[in-house]
Amino acid sequence: MTSETQGNRPLSEEELQALVASSDSGARNPMGSVGLFLAIVACIWSIFQVLLASPVANLVLPGSVVNNSRQIHLAFAIFLAYAAYPALKTSPTDRIPVQDWILALMGTFTALYGYIFYEKIVNAGGKGDDIDTIFAAIGLVLLFEGARRALGPAMAIVASVFLLYVFFGSSELVPDVIRWKGASLDRAMEQMWITSEGVFGIALGVSTKFVFLFVLFGALLDKAGAGNYFIKMAFGALGHLRGGPAKAAVVGSAATGLISGSSIANVVTTGTFTIPLMKRVGFSSEQAGSVEVASSVNGQIMPPVMGAAAFLMVEYVGISYVEVITHAFLPAAISYIALIYIVHLEAVKRNMPTLGNREVNLMRTALGMLSFFLVFAGLCYGTQFPVDAIEATAPDAAGLIITVLVALVYIALVYMAAQVPDLEPDDPNAKEVELPDVGKIYKAGLHYLLPIVVLVYFLMIEQKSPGLSAFWATALLFVILLTQKPLKALFRGQSNLLHNFIDGVNDLWHGMVDGARNMIGIALATATAGVIVGTVTLTGVGQVMADLVEFLSGGNLILMLVMVGLLSLILGMGLPTTANYIVVSSLMAGVVVELGAQSGLIVPLIAVHLFVFYFGIMADVTPPVGLASFAAAAVSGGDAIRTGFTAFFYSLRTVALPFVFIFNTDLLLIDVTWVEGILVAVTATIAILVFTAGTMGYFLTRSRIYESVALVAIAFAIFRPGFFMDYIQPPFTQVQPAELVSALDEAREGTEVRLKVAGPDFDTGEMTETTLVLTVGAGGGQASVDQFGLLLLEEDGTVKLEEPMFGTPAQPMMDGFDFYLDDPVSLTSVKVPADQLPKELIFIPALLLLGLIALMQTGRARKEEAMA
Repeated sequence: MTSETQGNRPLSEEELQALVASSDSGARNPMGSVGLFLAIVACIWSIFQVLLASPVANLVLPGSVVNNSRQIHLAFAIFLAYAAYPALKTSPTDRIPVQDWILALMGTFTALYGYIFYEKIVNAGGKGDDIDTIFAAIGLVLLFEGARRALGPAMAIVASVFLLYVFFGSSELVPDVIRWKGASLDRAMEQMWITSEGVFGIALGVSTKFVFLFVLFGALLDKAGAGNYFIKMAFGALGHLRGGPAKAAVVGSAATGLISGSSIANVVTTGTFTIPLMKRVGFSSEQAGSVEVASSVNGQIMPPVMGAAAFLMVEYVGISYVEVITHAFLPAAISYIALIYIVHLEAVKRNMPTLGNREVNLMRTALGMLSFFLVFAGLCYGTQFPVDAIEATAPDAAGLIITVLVALVYIALVYMAAQVPDLEPDDPNAKEVELPDVGKIYKAGLHYLLPIVVLVYFLMIEQKSPGLSAFWATALLFVILLTQKPLKALFRGQSNLLHNFIDGVNDLWHGMVDGARNMIGIALATATAGVIVGTVTLTGVGQVMADLVEFLSGGNLILMLVMVGLLSLILGMGLPTTANYIVVSSLMAGVVVELGAQSGLIVPLIAVHLFVFYFGIMADVTPPVGLASFAAAAVSGGDAIRTGFTAFFYSLRTVALPFVFIFNTDLLLIDVTWVEGILVAVTATIAILVFTAGTMGYFLTRSRIYESVALVAIAFAIFRPGFFMDYIQPPFTQVQPAELVSALDEAREGTEVRLKVAGPDFDTGEMTETTLVLTVGAGGGQASVDQFGLLLLEEDGTVKLEEPMFGTPAQPMMDGFDFYLDDPVSLTSVKVPADQLPKELIFIPALLLLGLIALMQTGRARKEEAMA
């Protein structure tokens, strides 16, 4: 692949599909009865997962199957991994060698070991015997080999290093700072394979319960024709603008990213059409590929799927799915807005031509797109009112009535689609490029939006579980795939209804198979990452990492965040984004929160997890291993390394945003009102556009260096106005620890008071400190202290703290202290929020400076235009 792209030859459609297959679903594709057998296994896996997510799972599936669904999920994945992925590049791809059949069956048995011998393991209290240990060891070896085939060697190597650390952690070869006593083979295998602390842990559980259904939903939606519809709509809406194909690539990839967790598949799906058109209007091969890479990789930060990370965050952070995607939405949205602005500036800088002969009206286009998204959001939100009315009027028949209404809406939308020709993929290399007319083609795919409305309704309005929400949306897709072609034929007066129904069955079959094959890598990644998580919990290396990072960073939070970001990037060079997120978050998320608290900064856990995830997806971009960049170079015929570096430059905002929302959590819409949320959205959009203009060296005309620096500074001021306001007016008033109760008496209810506590560390005995946040309650100062769980004892001018009561808010925050050593745990500082001017006042000088730069550049642009 590398040699071909460096030879500046774009790959053919067949070669591109082989590239995606080798990465996402397996390069081996045997024909005949063996190929049919594999497709049947994949389809059975999809059916099993759909039944497992359904409301009737406990009725149609035995309890033992439901309880051991993780084992069954992994068994399917391991079997298909050995069947679909060749062992080596030289291995046959048109047949399955005998040894791979044997390994596939052995892997299936070892994955199902906990299900087959469930009673034995339960009766032993989860303790494994020698037989268990042997099968667990075989299972781990087979899992690592399956992961190597499906994901590349890095995942298996990283997991193997962690497993070796479990056994040989006491070796003199291990640095003192991370040395531990080591574990026996029996204990390690019990942890990794028999219990739910290792391979069959939270990550695999999330893959089983949630991720599969969303991957299947995306595969079925694409098979129905939604992917082509999204690209056509994006190209029709934006293709006529300057740099239009690049803007269409961004919007099309964002839409595809909503339903796809794979950046490589996203690059190839949208890139085969958009990259040649971008080159046609003046983008170089590397730039065209870079735009596609940046927009496709960013598809993974776009809710609701977020490359499976959203579901993992639910489990790891302990908040609802709705909260996760609410926090993730604004950074993802402004990141895409900035990318559109980047390609706009590139087009303006190069004075690129427009495609087609349509009149360019930027305002009308922007308003049209905004109207579409507002109508779609309003539709998702407004659906609850008729549903509530039906449930109130006819509670017993509500389900039937709603089903009939959805069916009628679907039939009406398909009738509209039947009035226009079916959308066929365009040829980007055609001599004359005819831009799609949105006014004519929008009817052709409105019914594709119906499953998305159902999904968003159940997730956001009904707040059902992600698995159940995806089940109902997927069930509707089953109906669409089976009936859309026959219904269109009926409405068009055609007679070949049976033929069209068989086509629909064929589409559903291929969608089920594709969904399962796309899940092989994710299932193996989450299972293998479970070994790393199991190592962290068994060895306690997480706490050691905290000490190590604190030592290396000198306690500096910014430096520590840079180190966490670099770790994510380095691991991400070989790990898929989901596995990378699991590994880095399990190692570092708690460290950032803990060290942030020691620095007096309260960092919400969701902000740290999003920070890790953002840097993890950047690895798909960054040379030398950025897989998405290689895929884009294969499409464009450009140089893969240069494509990667350009894509990284275009993705600078994705690097900057995590640092911003760590220090300004308003960007994640944490504890903000509707009015504040709208203000944050508007100002964050302005800030990211100004930051983009600063880094691109072009605003209204080419910027001078000092103007670019000023633009970046303005963006920082708008993103983080509190930084400057805290210098003008300190945000807190210092109170003596002995006066804590009286200070709380004077504070308003709901006020958050910062308490700095110092004392000996439970593990090392060395002095450490942390910051607690006490919220003032209704009963006054002493009542607030009691409710929080603090037991204060004033001696010799020092406020000492006894061990907090179990079950109180303070107890988990202070369980890292040792309360029984000679050195006491004491309250060293109390900070009460001070009356401070609104931080938003900083926007005024920032915007005035922006206006001054705009004025200077306007005058310069006029002179340049006059000279030209």
